[in-house]
Amino acid sequence: MSDRHVTTDDSWVPDACTLPTAEQPLRLAEFDQFFRDAVRGADRLSAQHLRLHLDAAQQVEETARDLTARESSCCSFFAFDVARPDPDSLTLDVRVPAAHVVVLDALAERASSARVQR
Repeated sequence: MSDRHVTTDDSWVPDACTLPTAEQPLRLAEFDQFFRDAVRGADRLSAQHLRLHLDAAQQVEETARDLTARESSCCSFFAFDVARPDPDSLTLDVRVPAAHVVVLDALAERASSARVQR
């Protein structure tokens, strides 16, 4: 069994995702928009750990918390942590178990591609 499948627009969605298929393109679009609007940089701290540096606006933090909470409810293998190390910094750490590294790879690629498009 694969950890991802390809949809008609060549997007990835993990097989473990319980989000209804009809809603998956909408969620992907939400993540893509979030990445374009909010991500300022990214560090791959390990194969299983991605850190996104975000715009520090309060609304960005609220959006990050909402989006990651909804994603956690359908893809429980994701571990998200939104942190504000200081008033001018906001980060989103994304961790996955070893079995889902390819999903994190795809997420990192989408974040990178969206930042370039901005």
